Amino acid sequence: MKNLKIGSVAGIGIYLHWTFLLLVAAIFGFYYWQSQSLSAALVGMGLILAVFVCVILHELGHSLTARAFDVPTESITLYPIGGLARLERMPSEPMKEFWIAVAGPAVNVAIALALAVVLAATGGSFSPDTLSNPGGNVLGTLLWINLALAGFNLLPAFPMDGGRVLRALLALKKPYAQATKTAASIGQGMAVLFGLFGLLSMNPILLFIALFVYVGAQQESQQALFRSLTEDTRVRDAMMTRFVVLSPGDTLGDAVDELLAGTDHDFPVVEDEHLIGLLRRKELIQALSTHARSTPVGEIAGRSCLTIGPDAPLETAFRQMKEQSCSTVPVLRDDDLVGLLTLENVGELVMVSSAMQQAQPDRITREDIRKHLPAPPNDAPPAPSGPGR
Repeated sequence: MKNLKIGSVAGIGIYLHWTFLLLVAAIFGFYYWQSQSLSAALVGMGLILAVFVCVILHELGHSLTARAFDVPTESITLYPIGGLARLERMPSEPMKEFWIAVAGPAVNVAIALALAVVLAATGGSFSPDTLSNPGGNVLGTLLWINLALAGFNLLPAFPMDGGRVLRALLALKKPYAQATKTAASIGQGMAVLFGLFGLLSMNPILLFIALFVYVGAQQESQQALFRSLTEDTRVRDAMMTRFVVLSPGDTLGDAVDELLAGTDHDFPVVEDEHLIGLLRRKELIQALSTHARSTPVGEIAGRSCLTIGPDAPLETAFRQMKEQSCSTVPVLRDDDLVGLLTLENVGELVMVSSAMQQAQPDRITREDIRKHLPAPPNDAPPAPSGPGR
């Protein structure tokens, strides 16, 4: 299911993941079951919505600070466990990452201070006991929730903001990947502690947090390794330059022959050196059940979900492929097909780079790695092969 767009702020789209609607319904049902009162259920649901407004403001704190450092934000998405600001990239300068990371919790602290001023002016209660009866003092409850959000997010563990703050501070004196590995190890240690306390106290929430933190730290470490191995690497360094090309007049039978004869799974359909479409293995197999083998592939090939240029950053291309579930992407230069980028190829590049660095970590440089990669053509598209050529 697609995320539901609920608006935009400063040109940043704000979306709801469909599971968020289940959370709202569950909260409403819980309060109604507990109080047997429609008004109490509506207050409880309203409180949860107010908390997520604070979450949106938290994510906008990250996004607008990132914009100040020329880092665009693609979107903000609300999930039942919180929000996610999807930045186009993370700045390489540690202090920029530091300020982007602390901006979110700073917004929660600012909201708490504003609520404190309102409570002081109206004679409201500041007691944390309001959390046991949130409907009785909504402003007080929101104040403490915002402080809790700020404190929780500043824990030095990925994927919380505190993990990024710690990584940024470590990166002032260490390489990025090493700083991430250290911060991730600290985060995973905290996750183990959360898990132990959760088991001893039979607290499922702590167990969930432990799993969330442990997996998040592991993923962040993997992403940092990928970034360190592909930094400044372009699509042309990883793309395939030898692959089978079909013409629109080639048949499904021709495509099957190529599928069985080689290792290619997806076939660009090209006419006069211009990409017409991409015939994926899944589409080919499905077409064989409904069409004759003599059917031209031009009738079956679908438009690629994504195309990219050879000079695009590999890290950006990889992220877009994952987000749009594109396992194969045509690489175009001035509308001419010059290569194919696959997730498998990107993985092989990372494995080659990692293996070479492990073999001679003090002597192997990025340029050394590139020398061992196949050199892409400068201007001309690859010499295509296939039944139509």
